Amino acid sequence: QVQLVESGGGWVQPGGSLRLSCAASGFIFKNFGMSWWRQRPGEEREWVASITNTAADTTYADSVLGRFTISRDNVKNEVYLQMNSLKPEDSAAYFCRMRQHVPGPDGMQVYDYWGQGTQVTVSS
Repeated sequence: QVQLVESGGGWVQPGGSLRLSCAASGFIFKNFGMSWWRQRPGEEREWVASITNTAADTTYADSVLGRFTISRDNVKNEVYLQMNSLKPEDSAAYFCRMRQHVPGPDGMQVYDYWGQGTQVTVSS
């Protein structure tokens, strides 16, 4: 059973830093790319950053580029999001996601697995 558990959220002043963690279990972690997403109240969930299974490639939303860093530890089965120079608009619930592609009779089936989220609040 796939399980993703985020932690590390909290309150921080503008300009501060937080490091989020996502502990994964129930699948072969090193075989899957991972991503971070966030959702503000009343808004759709938005993509923040992605990392390939080997960590060879990372990509970021323009809004966080240069401030956030995604990384992973394939021994600990964890993915991280280091967030620096935080802004009030970064306040949101943050989620990690694993996407699985499974061949099916009607073609490739896509399954998304999410954690429960961790809240980040940036305010003075």
